[in-house]
Amino acid sequence: MKHAIKVEEAAALVPDGATVLIGGFMGVGSPHRMIDALVARGARDLTIVANDTAAPGNGIGKLITAGAVRKAIVSHIGLNPETQQKMMSGELEVELVPQGTLVERIRAAGVGLGGVLTATGIGTLVEEGKRIVEIDGARYLLETPIHGDVALIAARQADYVGNLEYSLTAHNFNPIMAMAATTVIAEPHLIVPVGVISPDAVKTPGILVDHLLERAA
Repeated sequence: MKHAIKVEEAAALVPDGATVLIGGFMGVGSPHRMIDALVARGARDLTIVANDTAAPGNGIGKLITAGAVRKAIVSHIGLNPETQQKMMSGELEVELVPQGTLVERIRAAGVGLGGVLTATGIGTLVEEGKRIVEIDGARYLLETPIHGDVALIAARQADYVGNLEYSLTAHNFNPIMAMAATTVIAEPHLIVPVGVISPDAVKTPGILVDHLLERAA
């Protein structure tokens, strides 16, 4: 059984300077209570790995506004003008990674692969400084795994041993990120007895989850 912890305790487990994997797509399926707690704690120098930086006042956008992020590894920043402004001013480093490549790099870390091969980016600025592998006359970029110090995962339900069930599009990056970090903190909407979640609905087994957040008051 896992002891559920307060959100403030969970935020204290994310040290300044950490690489943090955060699930979600424009805030959908993101761990909003954890994000708010990191802002309240005054977190600094984080490297955030996520699909995007959402928008000002929404999800990861709150961390951008608060100055908590030193580097963002994301697939796009088009809907967050604050991210764009901080990138152009040099306040924030942004590494743009094609969405499919990003999730595969995270998955590679989770399953122990040394990297992934992709043709995406060949012949563009993306290939600069990267290793190119030729197979059967075709050129591929070798993209390296992305491992997190901490993964912050949002889930619909967790049971008492930490098995997680996701809802609809909140699946996005969450199950993959739960495999690719040293410490996994899950923010479930509900915590239910073992057996309530159908085994077929478990997408992240409890063995991968280190901490559960208490339910919101």
